Amino acid sequence: MVGKLIDKVAIVTGASSGIGEATALALASVGATVVIAARRSDRLQDLKARITGTGGKVLSITADVSDEAQVEALVNQTHAKFGRVDILINNAGVMLLSLIDGADTEDWRRMINLNVLGLMYATHKVLPLMKAQGAGHIVNISSVAGRVANAGSGVYNASKWAVGAFSEVLRKEVYQNNIRVTIIEPGLVATELPQHITDSSAKEQAKNFYGSVKNLESEDIANAIVYAVTQPSHVNVNEILIRPTEQER
Repeated sequence: MVGKLIDKVAIVTGASSGIGEATALALASVGATVVIAARRSDRLQDLKARITGTGGKVLSITADVSDEAQVEALVNQTHAKFGRVDILINNAGVMLLSLIDGADTEDWRRMINLNVLGLMYATHKVLPLMKAQGAGHIVNISSVAGRVANAGSGVYNASKWAVGAFSEVLRKEVYQNNIRVTIIEPGLVATELPQHITDSSAKEQAKNFYGSVKNLESEDIANAIVYAVTQPSHVNVNEILIRPTEQER
């Protein structure tokens, strides 16, 4: 695996923690030049130092991908510096669980703006570059919640169902341009996502659910992503569903 992505440029959104952070490190370890993007610039700087400390190539860009103008700037800066974008990891997202009745609708907007529109904006901006290159790979991070609906996660489910539908349509639209599309659907992963839930009852339920099984680690998902993007060019790993062994639903 060492060096498999030399000369490839990868953008990773939501890189300041969790799956994004682990993916940036994993991609750099196999030779990719990594562009790390997130809102928390201090964490990006720490991650940048870790990557460069092991000889990796990295560019750090502070960006909120729910803002289309910031996404455009992220892609433009990447292309201006490196001349290409080979891989896009659409990882940025939030999981703000609650019952539909009585929910804080601002949580709904945050999820749709980040989980859905942010992913779409980034995809929209890289596609012309990838088409001009004659190749590219877009990896969209969804969730088991994009397959299994549960009470208390209706809008989060809706956002991840949207990622699944968008990914499959995208694949059908760009396969003739030698652009590959992969959707990754993790189950329970030990990340910050449950900590950001604003509804106290939903937060407690999530804590109990996550605590009921041995969670996946962010590195497990990063390994799945590296597997997908390092396949030969004629192989498109369309979908990876990955749960903890102990997770039933």
